[in-house]
Amino acid sequence: MAHPLRDPSRLAALRVFGLPQIFVLRSALGAGELTALLPAAAQTGSFAPHAPSPPARWVAPASAAARGVAPADAAATDAAPATSPRAQGSRLQQIDSLDLDGLRALSEQCRACKLGAQRHRAVFSAGNKEASLMIVGEAPGADEDRMGEPFVGAAGRLLDNMLRAIGLDRNAADPARSVYIANVIKCRPPGNRNPEPDEVAQCDPILQRQIALLRPRVLLALGRFAAQALTNSTEPVGRLRQQRMRYRDVPVIVTYHPAYLLRTPMDKAKAWLDLCAVRDLLDAGAADSPA
Repeated sequence: MAHPLRDPSRLAALRVFGLPQIFVLRSALGAGELTALLPAAAQTGSFAPHAPSPPARWVAPASAAARGVAPADAAATDAAPATSPRAQGSRLQQIDSLDLDGLRALSEQCRACKLGAQRHRAVFSAGNKEASLMIVGEAPGADEDRMGEPFVGAAGRLLDNMLRAIGLDRNAADPARSVYIANVIKCRPPGNRNPEPDEVAQCDPILQRQIALLRPRVLLALGRFAAQALTNSTEPVGRLRQQRMRYRDVPVIVTYHPAYLLRTPMDKAKAWLDLCAVRDLLDAGAADSPA
């Protein structure tokens, strides 16, 4: 096992800040750690003598271009500085004051985390703002990043088929038959990796505001990150399915992400049961609505 000072995640984080390594006092290390970390010459102190070092002075970090970072990576490295609590509070107040068009504009301009500098297009939403059902996915993929719309690749085609099976269509004009689709994360994580906690934290207030403005009758969470965002749970999808849960006063149905179902088709039968639960909630809501 690698020593903590050589942990790959730690070294990668240091490289992001332009630091090849952080030095520690030799006296702070045990004999075994010296053996693991230093060459034999360093352990015995047999390096050639050298002149005393000049007084240390501060040197500005090299730019991303000087470090040989590609443009897209450079933006991710040099952009998105740490946000102060005061600035974050101001951002939350701004989000709470926006309508859907304002939220879309904010998402398209957002640089609150590193994803904003790496994306091609922000993916805000699709569908009917008056729809009774709001679908929440996890994060855009490559197709969505290119087109700026959620669920447009193979997973999107499967989702469309799933919706048609219960009488819904993302392009329907009738709110009773249409849906509204959004993601927890508005920008694609590189390589379709899982969203990181700081990325979720920056996007979550936007999703909360979307839900507050749309006031859907039912929420359908697709995949683990969407389920956890809406239920405030760390349980996997398999344990959250078929449970009675609410986001504030809105019923939440959790099911598998279409991309997962493409990889694991034997679970489509379980997803069908979840869709039937969505249909039942929508029908019950329609029955309770005034004529």
